[in-house]
Amino acid sequence: MIVTPAREGRMIKRILRVNHAGETGAIKIYGAQMAVARRRYPDIVASLSEMRKDELRHCALFRDAMRQRSTRPCRVMSLWSLGGYVLGGVTALMGRNMIWICTEAVETTVHQHLLEQLRYLRSRDEALFATIDSITDEELAHRDEARERQTGRTMFGNVMFRMISGLTAAMIWLSTWGDPSLMIRDLRRS
Repeated sequence: MIVTPAREGRMIKRILRVNHAGETGAIKIYGAQMAVARRRYPDIVASLSEMRKDELRHCALFRDAMRQRSTRPCRVMSLWSLGGYVLGGVTALMGRNMIWICTEAVETTVHQHLLEQLRYLRSRDEALFATIDSITDEELAHRDEARERQTGRTMFGNVMFRMISGLTAAMIWLSTWGDPSLMIRDLRRS
């Protein structure tokens, strides 16, 4: 199957939408975690705040890229916002360690998705490729910091990690109408 310019354009717009929505969700996760941490774990608020600042900047980058390509926000943006806030609040209430497990799970899933996008965009949209490439190190730094700050992981923590990773992947799939699968298929054919 040949990838038409129209299909490629739709794919690129969906990449922008899901990345903008995902950054919005991450902002909500960190915001909710910070709200709980201010009372329960004030020593980690500065780290969460720094991560949130990165996500705010990433969101602005994608919002600008959306404007440049006349792309509207994701249709399920409210799910990202509400889901992010609930996930952040619930994991923070479950304990300091669960905050870091949540961060690692989300950032691990997001990083894999960004790598797939980079492979797809390499020869299709150099500017968007550069934008996504510019944030991957920060996303990895968030994941790595979360790993370092964990005090071990119980079986429940492992279950939560897999569940949060799965929910993140499901939201990505839903927000792009299955495009991650299509991107991978198109890359294999090209």
